[in-house]
This record gives sequence, C-alpha cells and structure tokens, in this order.
Amino acid sequence: MKNMYLKTILIFLISSVAIAQNNCSKYYPMIEGASFEYTNYDKKGKTEGTASYQVTNVAANGPNTTATMAMELNDKKGQEIYRTDYSFTCTGNMVNVDYNSLIPPNMLEQYREMEMDITGTDLELPNDLTVGQQLSDANVTLKMSMGGVNMTTTVDLTNRAVEKKETVTTPAGTFDCFVIYTDNKVKAMIMKQSFPSRVWFAAGVGMIKQESYSKNGKLTGSTVLTSFKK
Repeated sequence: MKNMYLKTILIFLISSVAIAQNNCSKYYPMIEGASFEYTNYDKKGKTEGTASYQVTNVAANGPNTTATMAMELNDKKGQEIYRTDYSFTCTGNMVNVDYNSLIPPNMLEQYREMEMDITGTDLELPNDLTVGQQLSDANVTLKMSMGGVNMTTTVDLTNRAVEKKETVTTPAGTFDCFVIYTDNKVKAMIMKQSFPSRVWFAAGVGMIKQESYSKNGKLTGSTVLTSFKK
C-alpha cells in the first residue's frame, strides 16, 4: 500500500507535465487523441502495473492553451485501481501544472467527509532546457480535519536540475532525452520518506522514463513509456 501510494504520487507529479506541444511548448504533444501507456516496475524489474493517458480536449484562450487528460491506473493483473481527468496549461515558454491536480482524486474521495485545504506551488517545465539548468521547486499540501482530528499530507519536489542529455530506448522507440534530477519528500500521517528520482524527457513526446532510488542510490522502482500514439 505504501509503495502504491508513492507510485501514484510520482505518476501525477511527473506525468502531469508529460503532455503538451503547440506554439507554446516544445517537448510535449498537446493533440486531441494522443495516447500514452507507461509500465511500472519494481526494483527487480518485475511489472507492478500500467498507467494509460489520453488527451481528450485541447482549448486555446489567448496566450494560454489548456489540455484535459484522461488517466487510468491498473495493477499488474490489469485490474483498474482508479481513473480520473485533470488539466494543465501551457503558456509562453512554460508548461504549468496546477498544484491541485497533484492530489490523487481517490484520496479526495476517501476523505470527502472532512474539511480540506489545499495549497502549493505549481510544477513548471520550460521549453529551453539546457544541461546544468536549475528548475523551480514544486509542492502541494493537503490539510484535512473532522471532529477534532487533523491530518496533513505534503509532497515536495526540490533541487530540480537538468543533469545531462542521454539517448534512451524503450518498447515505444529510441529517444534523445534531457535527464532531470529531483529530491522528493513525501509526508502522509505516519508515513515519511525522502528519495531522489530522475526523469528522461524527449521533445515531442514528454516523459520517456522515470527512476526512483533509495538514499544510498539503489534503484527502488521505475516507469517506462511502452506505447505512444498521436
């Protein structure tokens, strides 16, 4: 349950910026009907499940373009865990993901009887990535209360930086990528964990691969693009 929770958080944080390309974005295809499938693996390379995405709507409003994404998460047996829709905006030289979209909707449904307060900083990814570039931090905090009981969940992405360029091959093809390093901190009730991660981004596609590590640098899990259509 703990690993699935962390995997869900990472999928939202990472893949939320993995879909957008028009006049205001270089790296991601913002095209209605574009679809993506990612496979999640554990530290031994065994399949844990899949995450499927499809761009269902794209709308322009002045300098902003907003896309709606349908997402479905399945376990290793192909059973649906949950599905949702969320949106993000691309403008100027940047893709911005509303921090509200970073809270898994199944969590909101589970605690719907509680009073909630969500705050945070949007996740940003610029068009002009270069090796050595420092990127802005992102975070989201969900505070819940009912009958004198208070619970807080926080996710912080810090020390984001473009580490290098690298060519990556997956079942979806071979891609020239920028590699972005991030320190992740997740606190949820009695759970507290910090871990580094790397994400491989390719122009015109978005996220190609993601890896998470323990504090001593050992691989703890990965997500790989296994299918892409636009």
